[in-house]
Amino acid sequence: MKELELKYGCNPNQKPSKIFVNDGRELPIEVLCGKPGYINFMDAFNGWQLVKELKKATGLPAATSFKHVSPAGAAVGLPLTDTLAKIYWVDDLGELSPLACAYARARGADRMSSFGDFIALSDVCDVSTAKIIKREVSDGVIAPGYEPEALEILSSKKGGKYNVIKIDENYMPAPLEHKDVYGITFEQGRNEFKIDKELLTNVVTANKEIPELAQIDLIISLITLKYTQSNSVCYAKGGQAIGIGAGQQSRIHCTRLAGSKADNWMLRQSPKVLGLQFVDGIGRADRDNAIDVYIGEEYEDVLAEGKWQTIFKVKPEVFTREEKRAWLDTMEDVALGSDAFFPFGDNIERAKKSGVKYIAEPGGSVRDDQVIETADKYGMAMAFTGMRLFHH
Repeated sequence: MKELELKYGCNPNQKPSKIFVNDGRELPIEVLCGKPGYINFMDAFNGWQLVKELKKATGLPAATSFKHVSPAGAAVGLPLTDTLAKIYWVDDLGELSPLACAYARARGADRMSSFGDFIALSDVCDVSTAKIIKREVSDGVIAPGYEPEALEILSSKKGGKYNVIKIDENYMPAPLEHKDVYGITFEQGRNEFKIDKELLTNVVTANKEIPELAQIDLIISLITLKYTQSNSVCYAKGGQAIGIGAGQQSRIHCTRLAGSKADNWMLRQSPKVLGLQFVDGIGRADRDNAIDVYIGEEYEDVLAEGKWQTIFKVKPEVFTREEKRAWLDTMEDVALGSDAFFPFGDNIERAKKSGVKYIAEPGGSVRDDQVIETADKYGMAMAFTGMRLFHH
């Protein structure tokens, strides 16, 4: 198949719409179920590149959860702790495969943003992973293959309309890529820059130590940023992204947005949140919304209005600002990547509040000395990569 006609483009009024390979080759994909649209394929192809690179860089199965052409989460297949299994709503599924762990982590990083995601998997989708996907609200999945039972599970989702795409893992795109904007064609070389541990050798802070797991987390953050709409920063910990601040015009706003997501991820693991008792029959998405309400400042308004009975069996105590701060202060050894240099030390100050100890950024700001000084103040280890990772 050399081209695939789509229902419409980004919006229903944008017709005609299709995908094809410019050099006339066959499309490297096969639609096994459903009818993916324009944005579905944008998410699928960006997500596939991300997980393919993560797998190559780490040697571990990788997964990402994409929404509107940016990842809401990305992760590699490290085992889940009991606490993570609980906050990701997979503690009832028994032992999970490494690929399933990767997707549970990718989906769980920011469950609100992952609602209705498009999934990319680095490896053949197994039954364990398909069972997680089956129960989540999602638009589709792309992978290099599917176990027969896994495909059967996925094909039954959405009444048989769930989008399942198989991609040829050996497909190599042309070295030049093109984009049309306002009738004008832009051409550039593909971003084939390799991200690996060698990129982390120029450590510019007094603390030069970046442990093995922190290096993996920094690689995850940088590869994630390579496929995130810029400006962006990415917080990572324990083999997964925990906060991504996509598409902000200001670097500090990226750092704050991603930091707030990382904080939510951490707060979900607090004893107060783990102890919440929900009303019977509440779904996972409603539980996620309820937890965000509980963690947020508006929970006192919910109490005042007496609405808590529709969410919780037992009236939870207020999670005070002081209690939240005390819990967040236990978060440590977080890694932070940035797709461009930090122009001011205020980004480091904000990162510190979310437990950041390891940083990778390009360097090159006229205020690099100020940024390094701020990192040194907190004993952080920061590597200058020398490479910007803008993606638009």
